[in-house]
Amino acid sequence: MMETLFYPEGHRLNAPENLAAISSPAALSEAQRAGRILESRALMCDGAHNLLVDLNGMRGLIPREEGALGIREGTVRDIAILSRVNRPVSFIVQDFIREEDGRITALLSRRAAQELCQREYIDKLCPGDVVPARVTHLEPFGVFADIGCGIPALLPIDSISVSRIGHPRERFLPGMDIRAVVKGRDRGRINLSHKELLGTWAENARRFQAGETVGGIIRSIESYGVFVELAPNLAGLAESKENIFPGQQASVFIKSVLPQRMKVKLIIIETFDSEPRRPRPPEYFFTGEHMEEFLYSPPESEKIIRTVF
Repeated sequence: MMETLFYPEGHRLNAPENLAAISSPAALSEAQRAGRILESRALMCDGAHNLLVDLNGMRGLIPREEGALGIREGTVRDIAILSRVNRPVSFIVQDFIREEDGRITALLSRRAAQELCQREYIDKLCPGDVVPARVTHLEPFGVFADIGCGIPALLPIDSISVSRIGHPRERFLPGMDIRAVVKGRDRGRINLSHKELLGTWAENARRFQAGETVGGIIRSIESYGVFVELAPNLAGLAESKENIFPGQQASVFIKSVLPQRMKVKLIIIETFDSEPRRPRPPEYFFTGEHMEEFLYSPPESEKIIRTVF
């Protein structure tokens, strides 16, 4: 993957070079000449859906049609603008105008920043590229994440982790910074995956030993046993037990770890209900910038689980 100069919104907000560029009209003019992408916080959205932006005392204005890619064409709803209030926005300075009261207003374009990001970065991404992303909002079917200048990508729920979950909020919070791998494109939008970065079966199983009693989460109850999540990419199978329910916390005894069968056998000691835990930032086993494939299965296993990008 190429070295990127494009990041999710908020990444450059407090960077020294960004703060310097919005510190004065002269610095903003220089950034305009260079075509630099800057960031600041949107203060409000007026009745015409223009965004007002804080520029260190100077007024910045992002006209509605410059608020996001697709607004002008009608393919993106205005919620893409309204939802940026009190949040960082990326923009390119386009002009300066003098208001009737003598104040100078900088005309800004978030759309132009997104067009540049799309052309120079997102259009060049390939399957297997690992990118930084920032979670913007959660839906039952998956996660929308900003992969550059506010441009969204979709991370489906079944690609978040090997261990299945009921809702993305079990893993993520809006505003959380994550890494994700490019899986492909659907009608121009990048589709992401995440589970390939969370470690193989062997990498996760290595943390657990037979004879230990550890914590887990009841994920599903089947006729042949109960699946208990030990880690986002590792679940074990326990014998059935009465009065247990998906989503409960559990303490489980590890009977055996069987790489050949890719199984962790468990005994449920106790289950209990608790308040939902605040998701913690993911722990990544893969820290590179590109992967050609991901082999989840251990070498000893006859069953092959593989993702090829």
